Amino acid sequence: MSKPIVAIVGRPNVGKSTLFNALAGENISIVKDTPGVTRDRIYADVSWLDKNFTLIDTGGIEPDSSDVILSQMREQAQIAIDTADVILFLTDVRQGLVDADAKVADMLRRSQKPVVLVVNKVDSFQKLLGDVYEFYNLGIGDPIPVSAASRLGMGDMLDEVVRHFPEQEGEEEEEERPRVAIVGKPNVGKSSIINRLMGENRVIVSDIAGTTRDAIDTEVQHHGREYIFIDTAGLRRKNKVKEELERYSIIRTVTAVERADVVILVIDAVEGVTEQDAKIAGIAHERGKGVIIAVNKWDAIEKNDKTIYEYTNKIRITLAYMPYAEMVFISALSGQRLPKLFDLIDMVIENQNLRIATGVLNEIMTEAVALQQPPSDKGKRLKLFYMTQVAVKPPTFVIFVNDKELMHFSYTRYLENKIREAFGFRGTALRFLIRERGGE
Repeated sequence: MSKPIVAIVGRPNVGKSTLFNALAGENISIVKDTPGVTRDRIYADVSWLDKNFTLIDTGGIEPDSSDVILSQMREQAQIAIDTADVILFLTDVRQGLVDADAKVADMLRRSQKPVVLVVNKVDSFQKLLGDVYEFYNLGIGDPIPVSAASRLGMGDMLDEVVRHFPEQEGEEEEEERPRVAIVGKPNVGKSSIINRLMGENRVIVSDIAGTTRDAIDTEVQHHGREYIFIDTAGLRRKNKVKEELERYSIIRTVTAVERADVVILVIDAVEGVTEQDAKIAGIAHERGKGVIIAVNKWDAIEKNDKTIYEYTNKIRITLAYMPYAEMVFISALSGQRLPKLFDLIDMVIENQNLRIATGVLNEIMTEAVALQQPPSDKGKRLKLFYMTQVAVKPPTFVIFVNDKELMHFSYTRYLENKIREAFGFRGTALRFLIRERGGE
């Protein structure tokens, strides 16, 4: 089940990145006092009480002039409206209410999406509360005073945010149908693949990068089974700077991946695997989704008997952190090997839901420990007590040890390889949680 998406919208220098970092609990974005410096990470997982959500910083406004600020704020607001379940509209008590705030508020109000109005930089509630009341004039609800820098008022703000989350009922019958997100850079053939699978031109396709406007959910049937394909939206305008296009597509990718069970990363065979492909793949990996790498336009490549081997090698090196990903070479144009996608999706979903009995896991662990001694530090050796599986999608294991500081990443990887040798788990990430237990 997908987590709700919360997007932060606001003018430059109102403290979007400071708020983002305060909620994410780590300094993810770069924060300086110069407007428009947010560059880095765009999304983070946040928990409040028993609710988990994905926070997105729409960021990235370069203030050349007030007109540019307004047009780019509208663009940001549109991203938030399209992708978010709740919009956090951030304003600044020191700058007061400005024209751009009112115009964006108007757009947000018309969207019918829940908007939480937050007034930042209220470092002293006693002194500045009077100035907060001015923001009632925006007509989008009660302004909530906070100070992102001092972390004041965060609880009230988060209470209001989670109040708007969609109810989870009615979700069960949806879960029966596998959700598959098709992701990748613009113009690698994502929409063409869905059109081919459906046998009709449902998604607009053209040779201009970024012609798919919004994320479209498409039902596809294959051998009596229904699948939901999520086509990640392309980019809104073709004349925007590359960096913003990239940011926009990454926000789209995060929201699509969040809702999917399996992610198909489409790579252009002609162009080869790129750094942006690695970034997009990383989003699916971090979120523990099933991953299939589809190399499209394979018919356009001149081949010899080593081509597939060399190509596979290159992709495996670039995406070294996800050796479990399945790979298939396809052509949306000719339909070559497209039906194989369904077999891979079914297999990956089965592996994502695989449960291993605790007894069997501990046999594997005991054997692994006998073959390779756990690491030690300053005379103290790591002891593994037992292992159990606690979740699926992705399969998640807890290992109880005497001292988790001694549990080196490489030893966890060694145990993961042993589990994969026994059960495969092809196409899905595995998660390991290390817990300390008293004892010897």
